[in-house]
Amino acid sequence: MPVKRWIKLIVGWGFVIFGVVGLVLPVLQGILFLAIGFGILAQESAWARARLHSLRRRHPEWAETFDRAAEKAAATIRRLNGRKQA
Repeated sequence: MPVKRWIKLIVGWGFVIFGVVGLVLPVLQGILFLAIGFGILAQESAWARARLHSLRRRHPEWAETFDRAAEKAAATIRRLNGRKQA
């Protein structure tokens, strides 16, 4: 179980880093990467859940993007864990 947690944390932080870089580079979709990263991290960290909630409150126009990214991240994690998608 700890290995899966570490993988989620590494992947989540990787997406967050890409998101921050994407906020200043026009080539990357920074908000999308941040949403995916925080969606993954929120499964393991109360701090990330709070940041995701804060981003949703601050930018309600991006809430749908956050929801889609969280759904995709959850589906990917379920697939990697070997479970069927709902």
